[in-house]
Amino acid sequence: MNTPSATSFTRYQKFMIALIALIQFTVILDFMVISPLGAMLTKSMRISATQFGWIVSAYAFSAAVSGIAAAGFADRFDRKQMLLFFYAGFTGGTLLCGVASGFWFLLMARMVTGLFGGVMFSIGMAIVADLFPLQVRGRVMGFVQMAFASSQVLGIPIGLKLAGMFDWHAPFLLIVGVCVLIGLAIWRGMQPMREHLKRGPVAHPMQHLLATAAQPRYQQAFLTTVFISTGGFLLMPYSSNFLVNNVGIKQEDLFMLYMVTGAAGLVAGPLIGRLADKAGKYNVFIAGSCLAILMVIWFTQLGITPLWLVMIVNAVMMTAVTSRMIPSQALISAVPDMKDRGAFMAINASVQQMGGGVAAVIGGAIITSEPSGFLHHFDVIGYVCVAAFVICAVCMFVVNKAIQQKQSQPAAEPTAAPVIVMAE
Repeated sequence: MNTPSATSFTRYQKFMIALIALIQFTVILDFMVISPLGAMLTKSMRISATQFGWIVSAYAFSAAVSGIAAAGFADRFDRKQMLLFFYAGFTGGTLLCGVASGFWFLLMARMVTGLFGGVMFSIGMAIVADLFPLQVRGRVMGFVQMAFASSQVLGIPIGLKLAGMFDWHAPFLLIVGVCVLIGLAIWRGMQPMREHLKRGPVAHPMQHLLATAAQPRYQQAFLTTVFISTGGFLLMPYSSNFLVNNVGIKQEDLFMLYMVTGAAGLVAGPLIGRLADKAGKYNVFIAGSCLAILMVIWFTQLGITPLWLVMIVNAVMMTAVTSRMIPSQALISAVPDMKDRGAFMAINASVQQMGGGVAAVIGGAIITSEPSGFLHHFDVIGYVCVAAFVICAVCMFVVNKAIQQKQSQPAAEPTAAPVIVMAE
């Protein structure tokens, strides 16, 4: 049987990679578009930096709750059915954001979106782990991670243009339209995925949840995920406010800035994915972390800076982030046994969102703003990020060692289900 490690991906495998990347594109864009809209939204709603932090973290906290709730059921159903159900709910939540009329309405809408959107990544990673062996998951994650960069190259700039032409609601309505088309592609093009249902008797949802959460090997991965998510959630929600009010970037120039930053991620993603498979995923993760430490310290201490230099700083920082995310996601996906993948990924996504939500609240508590919008103590957030990066590197060392021990066992479970092969 041909596998992706021996030959190129089959047509169906390419379709699934593209589909998962598109799904992640909409989910990531829905979350990330809040950040560049921050300066516009806070003025429109007349809310403080702390209130804006709660809008950001409302998504994360509700996503954390839904991840735990879904974990017990994640391995009891066809992956396609799970994907369709939660993606439909995510689309509905985004529609509510697109018609929100005030702070409390938007806060509620973000919670609804998080309840469904927070599970999307875990379902996608379970599908990737089912279809592709660990040896090529760096390549797969390199393409999937392009969704993050694409959201900056295409989604965020277009969203900012629409927001400038109409108001801040417009980007969310655009996302809804894209989600409807992707939902149709899932329904028509994706094959049922039930291989995990053949791996023995299905435990009661609560028993399955508790058994998965109690595994020491899994707990190490969950702790690592907390620190992976901390850095992004500390910086990202407040970056546009910082760039506009502290660094002197014009609101209309954010369009070009996000395009350049995203383009760097688009170029880096596939290259880093291949490098992670060849040079070692943990090695690439450590290199990316070292670069991220340097760039975060530089970025958070910027004063008035010309646009061209900010573009360079952001592009290099995006490359550093990509160098951390791709190998870390590939490694984390190798931790669970196949029968636990859905539950593990759901809990892991929940832990990620909870850690990110706490980080966003902490960031909002550290930052203080003047009536003019100028932010104080942004450099302190940079130091907290660096501490999280260092702790994360230590945690990932433990996870990587456990994966190597698991692979060295002769009776270990295969790293992936039989790969679907379709004729070109």
